[in-house]
Amino acid sequence: MGNLAREYLEQQQQGEQSVQIKSQVKIKKSWLTPGEKIIGVVFAGFVCFGAVHLISNQSRIYEVNKDIQTMETKIDEQQKVNGDLKVQVSELSSYDRIFEKAKKMGLFVDENKVKVVE
Repeated sequence: MGNLAREYLEQQQQGEQSVQIKSQVKIKKSWLTPGEKIIGVVFAGFVCFGAVHLISNQSRIYEVNKDIQTMETKIDEQQKVNGDLKVQVSELSSYDRIFEKAKKMGLFVDENKVKVVE
């Protein structure tokens, strides 16, 4: 009977140990605390907002540069037209041409009535 009692006690102790082992719940600890997670999410939000803001500013700058280029092209074309018109004005306002047009219209130069203005 001694052995039976001893075996019975050993079985009871092993049963209690297995119950104790099973009853211990392992608590997983996260490597980030909830506060750190919130800070991380806020930081990620700021990074995303900054990226969107940067891209939108770059697109606005691109549009403005495009408008400047088209305006400079128009200015260059207008300067060419103005230069051509100045050449035409200088050709048409030459003294010989004006004198010929005046003769065709019946005007003549009377040297007694010509006054020199200085």
